[in-house]
Amino acid sequence: MTVHPSLQTYADASTHSLESIAELVQPLVEGEWNRPTPCPAWSVRDLVSHVIGMECEMLGDPRPIHTLPRDLYHVQSDFARYMEMQVDVRRHHTAPEMTSELEYTMIRRARQLRNETRGPDAVVRAPLGAEQTLELAMRMRAFDLWVHEQDLRAAIGRPGNEDSPGAYITRDCLLEALPKTVAKDAGAPPNSAVVFDVHGPVEFLRTVRVDADGRGTVDGAPSLGPVVTLAMDWETYHRLACGRMRATAAVDRVKVDGDQDLATAILREFAVTP
Repeated sequence: MTVHPSLQTYADASTHSLESIAELVQPLVEGEWNRPTPCPAWSVRDLVSHVIGMECEMLGDPRPIHTLPRDLYHVQSDFARYMEMQVDVRRHHTAPEMTSELEYTMIRRARQLRNETRGPDAVVRAPLGAEQTLELAMRMRAFDLWVHEQDLRAAIGRPGNEDSPGAYITRDCLLEALPKTVAKDAGAPPNSAVVFDVHGPVEFLRTVRVDADGRGTVDGAPSLGPVVTLAMDWETYHRLACGRMRATAAVDRVKVDGDQDLATAILREFAVTP
């Protein structure tokens, strides 16, 4: 049996990013596992712990029975608390323990994917006891793994895979958030258009159109009279959208044509990941 055709792209992208993560961390010495990453408050060890933990949840493993310390001040919500559990339980694991568990988890996940017979609409466990379709779960894993691979690359100074399969899934996930960001969060005026021109390893041009009722939609057709155009490279786009870069740090990396105030509001609201 092979995975359902509509899930294959997500399975391949996840596998690619997971193998890249394993390759990145394999040679790290103990001290390098404590390096900070762009993921707020997480070290390299914490981030890999998160990856392992979420893959274990995809495998259906029970969650660890563990009490979080009271001094984790970056944990401010139930969602953050849920995610931190898999991280904190591994916080004192050594480098060999981390790499061996990661390798074992990868083997189990590869076997699970090879033998996957469920369809995309199958219901699976989601964070905080919720439910989601298998397709959504696998899509979000591919997105999450690629973003965290980039976090690791930034932490250890080994850039790469900016255009790997997971990058295009990440692009599509982030583009889905654009209408809300522009129309609702940044307050673009009715009957206006905002253009995003992104270059680099992943290139695209998208227009967010705000209708008379203030609702936004996104498409690939250019606009003849956008109220503002924001041009940037792919790295800047995904780092801003994933909350890895503050808008104030991107001033020199984003070219703005048109309404400066609206551009500032859009960039301020650009982060869409928790």
